[in-house]
Amino acid sequence: MTSIRRRTLTLIIGLMLTGIAVISVLNLHDSNHEIAEVYDAQLAQNARLLQGVMRMPLASKQHAELYQAFNQALGAAEPKVDGHPYETKIAFQVWNRKGEVLVHTASAPSFTAPPSTPGFSDVVDLNNRQWRAFLLEDKQNELRIWVGERDDVRADLVDRIVSHTLWPNIVGSLVLAAMVWLAIGWGLKPLADMAQTLRARHSGSLEPLHLTPLPSELEPMQAALNRMLAQIQEVLGRERRFIADAAHEMRTPLAILRVHAQNLMEARTEDERRESLAFLIAGVDRTSRLVNQLLTMARLEPQAQTPALKAIDLTESVRDSLVELTPWLLSKHLELAFEASDRPCKVFADAAAIDIALNNLITNAANFSPEHGVITVQLSQADGFYALSVLDQGPGIDEADHARVFERFYSRGNTHGAGLGLTIVNTIAHRLGGRITLANRAEGGLRATLTIPDTRPLSAS
Repeated sequence: MTSIRRRTLTLIIGLMLTGIAVISVLNLHDSNHEIAEVYDAQLAQNARLLQGVMRMPLASKQHAELYQAFNQALGAAEPKVDGHPYETKIAFQVWNRKGEVLVHTASAPSFTAPPSTPGFSDVVDLNNRQWRAFLLEDKQNELRIWVGERDDVRADLVDRIVSHTLWPNIVGSLVLAAMVWLAIGWGLKPLADMAQTLRARHSGSLEPLHLTPLPSELEPMQAALNRMLAQIQEVLGRERRFIADAAHEMRTPLAILRVHAQNLMEARTEDERRESLAFLIAGVDRTSRLVNQLLTMARLEPQAQTPALKAIDLTESVRDSLVELTPWLLSKHLELAFEASDRPCKVFADAAAIDIALNNLITNAANFSPEHGVITVQLSQADGFYALSVLDQGPGIDEADHARVFERFYSRGNTHGAGLGLTIVNTIAHRLGGRITLANRAEGGLRATLTIPDTRPLSAS
């Protein structure tokens, strides 16, 4: 894409030249009209003056002498010496009633017959030259006074006016274009300074921009850049936290796996090998769960991209999740119960996120439930929220642990857990505009309740 300066200059100079061209054309048209009016007025005035001279009360002999003196004076004109070049292009002729020429200039055109129509006219002489003429008919003295001017005189004058007007316009346009170029450059200097500042920054610098003084037009750009830099910092921060958490949490399981592998290699009996192999498989399973939980946490970071929320049937979504979990629970000798009303529970949410949350809640319940215990899932609606509860028959949570169970990697003494389950559920609850609560049951066990608004949340954080 072309630069802003070039686009602006192209537009401004194009409009300016177009305007000057239109104005020049209008001026040329007006000049032609005004020149024609002035010259026509001069023709008429000269004819009137000549009429006044011809009306002088003189005897016939004196009139003849006057005519002769006119002809001699007009014929002796030397424009190059004491006159004007246009003199030879302006002509006079006077005819009497008999059509005899009384007075004429040397440059007067030849006519086969005297003109007969009074007023202005365009005449072509015998030499095919164009004349603009005015014929004044003096009926009192029976005279016809003809005053003419060659068209090339007017054309020459128009050419001079055009050249004297057009060249200043062209030169002025070039000067004005240069001034516009400099003015636009000066106006865009803050933008150029901002670009120079950005180019001069270190490639790894994510500090906010603080350019001063800054025009009001560039303040939204600076604010947008600072928001983008802040978002990049957040993304990098999440990546650093994920790498740090993964490195911290994977170090111990991998060390344990190495120990189990060494024990398996050093086992002397079949029972020792089976025991070491069982420990190794359990360690691999725990490490796999840890990796999966870490990846889930990275995807569900509160600052990550907000999921696409759409209308779903919460009852149907929960039922589908429980169908998938049932074989696993049965393998652990646990029973599963689901309590919900028959009517659909429509909600704006992310079905995948709810499935992850429910999987983590049921996994936690299964880890702390006694053998042949019952895990109950309840779905109800009240006060503008849907409540999804998971009830187990385990030992519950000590009061001292209530503040820590949502911390990362805190597993409450569960050697098979990664300590991320409730943290993931809490993250999902906040993103859906709800919350997660834990409460010990009077009959024993824990109730974990995920509440979700039954209308579309205003924002997901």
